Amino acid sequence: MTRQVPPKNKAKPPLSVGSTPYVYRLVIEPDEDQYYAEIPALPGCYSWGRTYEEALRNIKEALEVWVEVKKEAGEPIPVEGSAAIRNADFTIGVLG
Repeated sequence: MTRQVPPKNKAKPPLSVGSTPYVYRLVIEPDEDQYYAEIPALPGCYSWGRTYEEALRNIKEALEVWVEVKKEAGEPIPVEGSAAIRNADFTIGVLG
């Protein structure tokens, strides 16, 4: 009889070479019966959700797509100033 050993917790893969962390100030505000989410430093990077949590999930996805599209197009990706990040109520980040 063989004994099965439970798998160990999988470790997160290491960052790939060239991965850059991008961190931005995040604004989520109520707007009538929904929530509006925006990353002011990234033109056109905004989303919404019926709940705060949905707006947060949606803006995370929008940020990932925004950075991916800019990288594929060879366009520069703005970097948020450290003072803005330190003074922000909320921040959000992605590896690009």
